[in-house]
Amino acid sequence: MASKYIAPSVLAADFANLQRDIEMINNSEADWFHIDIMDGVFVPNISFGMPVLRDIAKHATKTIDVHLMIVDPDRYIKTFADLGSNILTVHYEACTHLHRTLQAIKAEGMKAGVAINPHTNVNLLEDVINDIDLVCIMSVNPGFGGQSFIENTYKKVTRLKEIITQNNAGTLIEIDGGVTNKNAKKLIDAGADVLVAGSFVFKSENPTHTIKELKEIIKV
Repeated sequence: MASKYIAPSVLAADFANLQRDIEMINNSEADWFHIDIMDGVFVPNISFGMPVLRDIAKHATKTIDVHLMIVDPDRYIKTFADLGSNILTVHYEACTHLHRTLQAIKAEGMKAGVAINPHTNVNLLEDVINDIDLVCIMSVNPGFGGQSFIENTYKKVTRLKEIITQNNAGTLIEIDGGVTNKNAKKLIDAGADVLVAGSFVFKSENPTHTIKELKEIIKV
């Protein structure tokens, strides 16, 4: 497996041709499927729900990385495991008892991720970093695709990498939002391991080639 990963965001795919776009990811150099679940409450938008995820999982041949942008995610942990999620990421801001939530995710056989909004300080994760398999740093405000990248993200990645190293944790750092060929290398150099790319991939003329280009850029 590659040490650095590209995870195309299915939210940016053509929903009228979803199977085609899933097959494109399967046949590309992408490593993961990144799937955003939004409830219209935690974020001001609604994306697809359980039936669509189930159908994506049926066709996907790669790791399914599910990002829950929802309130009270604990209610659905088992459901998302049953639907085929390999990684389940919950928002720090949506979890009152984060440690318990992480344990519940792992108990269902999934890797446990924590996402943090642009205003949330990475230092807040230090006490549970050894329980987190992946931290998803939001580099845009969550809820909508196609937003521009928040420059403070690099500083957050560097600080989070320090926390991971100091605690001998195996946590991966994922960046979600505004990732392009212009900032991919700088993010990897700062310490990122996984780059989520949505609009940049799916709005390009040749998504397969765009994924290949990102993979070339992040090779270490």
